[in-house]
Amino acid sequence: MIYKFMSSTDPAENKKNEWSLYEFLKFVIITLAIIVPLRMYVAQPFVVSGASMSPTFETGQYLIVDQFSYNFSEPERGDVIIFRFPKDPSKFFIKRIIALPSENIIINGEEIKIITRDGEEIILDEPYIKLTKDSYTETMLGHDEYFVMGDNREASLDSRIWGTLEEKYIIGKALFRLLPIGEIDYLPGKFNF
Repeated sequence: MIYKFMSSTDPAENKKNEWSLYEFLKFVIITLAIIVPLRMYVAQPFVVSGASMSPTFETGQYLIVDQFSYNFSEPERGDVIIFRFPKDPSKFFIKRIIALPSENIIINGEEIKIITRDGEEIILDEPYIKLTKDSYTETMLGHDEYFVMGDNREASLDSRIWGTLEEKYIIGKALFRLLPIGEIDYLPGKFNF
């Protein structure tokens, strides 16, 4: 059996179909005009992969990254940020800011001492970290450089290994943790030193 589909000869029916197509296209264009800029400049999703931020963040957790607020304020010590890996900008990393621009950071085993721009000495108290091996490093940061580290120091590829993070690589900070449902949080992992 063969069926032949023919357009309606009824002008009212044809106008209704054209109107539906017009309304659909208008909806798609308006949606794209709202969603695309929000996604590109305000917030974007990020899925955690790897153990470098354990136990604060685990593989598979779904985050919303705030890309907007650093346009009006500077990243702060303790912020959990998402950034492009300086050695391969196609990869995204999640780490915690430990030292700020123009500061000197001295890592001696588990002790982290920071000498601020004003000469103040700060010894970080980091209850969220897993223990680290004995090591020593001292780094003086430039005017647009940050020192970032994972909370799981034994499993973290961070500034101790590949160097400082230039500000241009920072995407934004972790704003919301949406998954898993039982761990929904605003500014997850935020810690004030």
